[in-house]
Amino acid sequence: MNIQNKFDAPIPTSLDKIVKDMLHLAKQAGAQQAEAMMIVSRNVSVSVRDGKVEEVESSESQDLGLRVLIGKKQSCVSTSDLSASSLEKMAERVCAMAKEAPDDPYCGLATPEQVQTSDMDLQKFDPSTVDMQQLIERAKEGEAAALAIAGVNLPATASASFSLGSVCHRASNGLHRASTNSFHGQSVLAFAEKDGAMERDWAQSGACWLEDIRCMQEIGLEAANRAIARLGAKKGAGGTMAVMFEPRTATTFVSMLLGAITGSSVARGVSFLKDKKGQQLFAGGFNIIEDPHRLRGSGSSLIDSEGFIRKPASIIENGYLNSWLHNLASSRQLEETPTGHGATGIGSPPGIRPTNVYVTAGSKSPTELMLEVGKGLIVTDAFGASFNSGTGDWSVGVAGFYFEGDNRTTPFSEMTVAGNMLDIFKTLIPASDLKFEQTVETPSLLVPELAVAGQ
Repeated sequence: MNIQNKFDAPIPTSLDKIVKDMLHLAKQAGAQQAEAMMIVSRNVSVSVRDGKVEEVESSESQDLGLRVLIGKKQSCVSTSDLSASSLEKMAERVCAMAKEAPDDPYCGLATPEQVQTSDMDLQKFDPSTVDMQQLIERAKEGEAAALAIAGVNLPATASASFSLGSVCHRASNGLHRASTNSFHGQSVLAFAEKDGAMERDWAQSGACWLEDIRCMQEIGLEAANRAIARLGAKKGAGGTMAVMFEPRTATTFVSMLLGAITGSSVARGVSFLKDKKGQQLFAGGFNIIEDPHRLRGSGSSLIDSEGFIRKPASIIENGYLNSWLHNLASSRQLEETPTGHGATGIGSPPGIRPTNVYVTAGSKSPTELMLEVGKGLIVTDAFGASFNSGTGDWSVGVAGFYFEGDNRTTPFSEMTVAGNMLDIFKTLIPASDLKFEQTVETPSLLVPELAVAGQ
């Protein structure tokens, strides 16, 4: 293979002149306030199947976004053409668009006094060198580990990837953010076959630093063993029963909560939690923490995209909902304090995004919780979710295993669990198996009684 890649990191300072020039052009074109953001990214991924390279994807991109404000009107545009003539036309076009836009009473930048700075290093950039051959070898290693397990008699698909990205962001209120981030990922999809029936399952790992990622042998073994364990799965009997969600499926509960407590959802009245702030949603002792300062956390950030300090917070404390998640616009609309959750994209107004969020671990292991309830289901995979954000009604297709005592028994598939999030939240019991890797993490979560549809 003749592909050679050194994967040098883009340097944020090299982007700064373009961003400054863009702000200057916007002001010349009539903007009263403006912000510009440039992102340069480099990504490469390799997939291996049957010991051979199946696919190589490599991409580089550079994008510049501009938002201008004229009075209470705003407009956003983006481009990848960085020629001087293109940027000048872009500034003129976005200002013309803003003048024709409807008034938005809540839009606007933070005041210069509100804009914060911090020089703390969250270690999101890994200086390790990575080349294409290393990615290929890691992917082959993962597939070989899966195929070494008896019962995995079809080629697996293993992937390894690496990405680098630099961001430079400035605004006319004095805001300046610049950073370079890296991310390593690898995964294995394994297939098992027996008596004409085939099952598949997967495992993956990702981290900002290569030394923090799980080794490919471990990932391959996990994917293979999970696929083999699912052989013989079939639809079982339904009813009301205890359901244990493994960590990789349990995160859905946290994601639905986070979506429901964004200030924009509450302000529009489309959240099933719109009147629940300050109320108890979960059992006593249940906590959900946001930690924006976790070293090497993929979601870590010191300052949000509007210039507000991100602070560690207890979103759920002893079962109670403490706060909405605000950007500046939603905080103005609800007349509350910004919470540091502004997230500006390329060519769009700030949205709302949390950083690293996790459910604190419980005191009992998953097997101890299984022994307490006696029998039920363990959900290892979920698909085809249906969720009504206004009412909290939810259903999802699931696969996994029955359990009896502390033992997994028969595998099942093509079943459905359903309920209302308000009812489910009240009964969730966290296990002790919390691990940190993704931006949203939970231990296994037990719902003591949940409606299950089967045969």
